[in-house]
Amino acid sequence: MQEDYRLLRDQNTDIWSSLLYKRKGGISMAKHSALDIAKHIISKCTFDEMPISNLQLQKILYYIQRDFLKNSAALFNDKFEAWQFGPVVPSVYYQYCGFGALPIRMQYSITLDSLTPEELKSINDIIDKKRKKNPWELVEETHKPGGAWDRVYNSGLGNHQEISVDDIILYG
Repeated sequence: MQEDYRLLRDQNTDIWSSLLYKRKGGISMAKHSALDIAKHIISKCTFDEMPISNLQLQKILYYIQRDFLKNSAALFNDKFEAWQFGPVVPSVYYQYCGFGALPIRMQYSITLDSLTPEELKSINDIIDKKRKKNPWELVEETHKPGGAWDRVYNSGLGNHQEISVDDIILYG
């Protein structure tokens, strides 16, 4: 699988603003920011009367990005870091950290026009599946031995270090 992917990245930026992924001849650029996707997740969960915490939001973002990467396209450019409780997009974390462990109840007018109906359905399916889980179940899932987070976090030695796209694809 690894040979199917080629990562081209601008080395002068902290976020993956120029990410391109190549798999089996197709090249795709990331379509949105993680904050856009987070706003969609939060709005959907609030509308469905199943609001989620910041911890759940981070894990849902991770699973959505992982699935998009495995299908050859990054959904958003922001990087994940290995934090104590799993993969985190720092910019999204800091946007919602004031909620602590409380549910985030907000509605945004966010349109994801560049997504196909199939892509939007895929995102919503992941949201529907993962939001039903206890936040600590989601943490346990992302902490699986040998997984992307585990390989970087390394018993705390890699705390706040970037989880590479290749690791997400290969060890997700």
